[in-house]
Amino acid sequence: MTRPILYHCPDARSLRCMWAVEEAGIDVDLRLLKFPPRAFEPEYRAINPLMTIPAWVEDGRLMTESGAICERIAVDTPLEVRRSESDYWDARNWLHRSDATLTFPLAVMIRYTRVEPEERRLPQAVDDYKAFFGGRARSIETALADGREWLVAGRFTIADIAVGYAAFLATTLGAEDVLGDATRAWLNRCMAREGFNRARERQNG
Repeated sequence: MTRPILYHCPDARSLRCMWAVEEAGIDVDLRLLKFPPRAFEPEYRAINPLMTIPAWVEDGRLMTESGAICERIAVDTPLEVRRSESDYWDARNWLHRSDATLTFPLAVMIRYTRVEPEERRLPQAVDDYKAFFGGRARSIETALADGREWLVAGRFTIADIAVGYAAFLATTLGAEDVLGDATRAWLNRCMAREGFNRARERQNG
């Protein structure tokens, strides 16, 4: 049985998958690419026609959505919130929210601060989408308001990885000031985990 292959760019959405792999103890064949692949890695199109990161290849199947890949990695590990658990649907909701609701505005900020050439950068769009993210991130603060340590199930799960990546990404874009106190404390717990730090060390060679 061959190892799954993970195509990854440092600190991109695929960091969710790298982090999950490290937490779950899964052995993967890591392929590091330059970001964005569409500009620097033309041969990657043969692997993932979308030219997006991440890509996960296992037993001939290609997966390209970081939330779905995280879900696959979590199966049969403590990261998984099983259907028999009361927080099952809450966990799934966080998985979808992590990308569709929380990472999306940050991706716009990345585009107009890092990806576009200087003459096409839009400070107004960056400010607007930072505020947009801040409004959406209040859902994290609300979830943690009762003093809980992790988002669901009374333990660290794949939901914390998926949403934690979005909060971490915000800090790299100067948007940490829109995160609430409970959210920042939770993010610090996430980022202090050995799995997170191993993932970041591994992506940097």
